[in-house]
Amino acid sequence: MSTQIRAIIITVSDACAAREREDASGTALVELLTEVGAAIVAKVVVNDDLEPLAHKLRAYADLKHVNLIVTTGGTGFGHRDNTPEATLQAIEREAPGLAEAMRIETLKNTPMAMISRGVCGIRSDTLIVNLPGSPKAVRESFGVIKPVLGHVVDLLAGETAHRQQ
Repeated sequence: MSTQIRAIIITVSDACAAREREDASGTALVELLTEVGAAIVAKVVVNDDLEPLAHKLRAYADLKHVNLIVTTGGTGFGHRDNTPEATLQAIEREAPGLAEAMRIETLKNTPMAMISRGVCGIRSDTLIVNLPGSPKAVRESFGVIKPVLGHVVDLLAGETAHRQQ
């Protein structure tokens, strides 16, 4: 059985939130998710403030009609890069293999991949994935996890042969 991906995209960027820069990464995510048949529930832009982002992640993940949240931005070494910390505050279980795979594969394209601090995890029945902030990094990182997203969403929805009756 295949559960439809119902996604929220969160761009984490002070510059985009202040409308000083276009949200090209969020736009790229809309395209990528739409290509895999996902329904885009919402696309929001927020600044890099830790607590409001953690609150937003918790609130969105707890919505019954959402099963995927993808963030872009705020994963680097900058003083305002708080996305991993906000995500760690929001999730109940980590999914380190996804973040590790993205860093390993994208490191083949750029040494900058090793300075991405993005994390992935689960809250309620929702997968939260942190992607870097550039459109190129978004496309490359999404390409790494794309083959497993449908399966992950199915598992979180309880669609597994190992499901207890």
